[in-house]
Amino acid sequence: MESLKKQLIYTVLIFCLSCQSEAKKETTESLAIEETEKHYKTYCNPLDIDYSYMSHYRAKNAVSYRSGADPAVVNFKGKYFMFVTRSHGYWMSDDMSNWKFIKPQSWYFNGSNAPAAVVKGDKILVYGDPSGRGAIIETDNPELGDWKTNYAVLNPPGGIQDPDLFVDDDGRVYLYEESSNKWPIRAVELDAENYYVPMGEEKDLFNLDPENHGWERFGQDHRSDLKPFIEGPWMVKHGDTYYLEYGAPGTQWNVYADGVYTSKSPLGPFEYAPYNPISYKPGGFLKGSGHGSTVQDNNGNYWHYATMAISVNYKFERRLGMYPAGFEGNGQMFVNTAYGDYPHYLPDTEVDNHKQRFTGWMLLSYKKPVKTNSPLVTDDINVVDESEKGYMQEQIREFDIAKINDEEIRSYWVSQSNNDSIYVEVDLGKKMNVKAVQINFADYNSTIFGRPDDLRQQFTIELSIDGKTWETLADYSENEKDMPHAYIELDTPKDARYIRYNHVYCSNEYLSISEFRVFGNGYENKPEEPSNFKVERQVDRRNADLSWDKDEKATGYVVYWGIAEDKLNLSVLIYEDAQYELRALNTDQGYYMQVEAFNENGISEKSDIIYIE
Repeated sequence: MESLKKQLIYTVLIFCLSCQSEAKKETTESLAIEETEKHYKTYCNPLDIDYSYMSHYRAKNAVSYRSGADPAVVNFKGKYFMFVTRSHGYWMSDDMSNWKFIKPQSWYFNGSNAPAAVVKGDKILVYGDPSGRGAIIETDNPELGDWKTNYAVLNPPGGIQDPDLFVDDDGRVYLYEESSNKWPIRAVELDAENYYVPMGEEKDLFNLDPENHGWERFGQDHRSDLKPFIEGPWMVKHGDTYYLEYGAPGTQWNVYADGVYTSKSPLGPFEYAPYNPISYKPGGFLKGSGHGSTVQDNNGNYWHYATMAISVNYKFERRLGMYPAGFEGNGQMFVNTAYGDYPHYLPDTEVDNHKQRFTGWMLLSYKKPVKTNSPLVTDDINVVDESEKGYMQEQIREFDIAKINDEEIRSYWVSQSNNDSIYVEVDLGKKMNVKAVQINFADYNSTIFGRPDDLRQQFTIELSIDGKTWETLADYSENEKDMPHAYIELDTPKDARYIRYNHVYCSNEYLSISEFRVFGNGYENKPEEPSNFKVERQVDRRNADLSWDKDEKATGYVVYWGIAEDKLNLSVLIYEDAQYELRALNTDQGYYMQVEAFNENGISEKSDIIYIE
């Protein structure tokens, strides 16, 4: 009997220890999961999500490149769902900071092209069949991804391109679509009570007018006479007004943008907004902000998600950006892209003015001395075909280390190898207060296709005051996440002069980085207000020449313009140059303009506002 008691006690003890071990294991696993979540106050474009790899054929060989484009973002029961062209799934977030990829249970998303998404009741509806014909799919559980369809196939004579679905306040459903340099944006009401069958023929709404709308002109900086593309409609209703957004003039250009027409009815007639474009970002590190969507967050504020161009490996190599958006008191729609690839405050970070979410953290690393122990020395340079020159504005023929902090995502540094002995070190020139770092990995001669589960980047970031004693700022040496645009916000700002990237591993054959960016603030004086600001409208009223006196203490300048003195909602960031040819004006509109200077220490006062007829 005593022996049996001992055996029972021993068994219970083992069981308890086992439970404790399992509990400890579960706790450890839970912590490990939590540690992969960012608890940041800020974000930095481009969005750091696990973009899918695409491919196209060059000289009969498949070329691999990452891409994310045409974002359709909806707020469903307090969570955000983002559908992106040909991504084999979609993303979910509850804070617009941490995005989790969802691989749906059905096959519908294998090739969805510019998908439309909308919330209707307790379901999300999606349409985006790459054939231009197909049926709407739906789910009431997008986190699981059990999509179903029992609706009619949408099959108009010309097919459907770049669709958008809109559900009005009364429950009626509308389809908008087109991607063409010939055909206009079209619309049709769908019968929500009868399998979403189109109710009649599609209606032509509007087309581009590049002769009068300078921003709608094709090419880099609007310098091509080829016919531009209208595409990517997205409907937003605010008050009693319908705002139908559209993209132009072409996804591969720095001037890819969104405009808007307004109406009091979902089927028009629509009126061109004189303040167009609404979303425009022709300068800075990552350019373009077209074919987007506008969504309201859980705090009642609006955000605009847009497509940004890289177009080096292929014209459809793109990324996603996120910008504060909204409506002025008079109903004018705005998207604020000023300093749009610098750190901004996230939706759940309280600010005085949603329109102004820029943190004031300046770029500290621009063209600073940089060194590495692994320069690329090779004649095997990845140059595009002659037939693709129309899509490229520069040939990537050099991959030296100076490319890593030139504020141009289209250029990049390539290491001669991929191992844990490689480092890159930036000298900020003097002690500065560092608040965030961003590492933008590039794809050089990539052979990755689709969505492998093992993609990851592993590295550490160190900082130093004297270049001798180093402190680890971030340790991602065992990271298992795909972080192509790794953004690291410091818990506590740190003073440093030297910042070092220590490589451990990346999934590509070559380590390649387009930009190693350091943000924070210097301790010296910000630049003076720009002087002698001048604006002269050209004979071609779509263009204007802007100039001001150069300030040697300035890193760059931001020009603002708009159709009202208190609504200068459009902007361009320019590094170094003290002049700019603005080619995005509407011929029958007068404009107000001003300029400010910036450097590592902050932003100057704005110049006086100039009005041009």
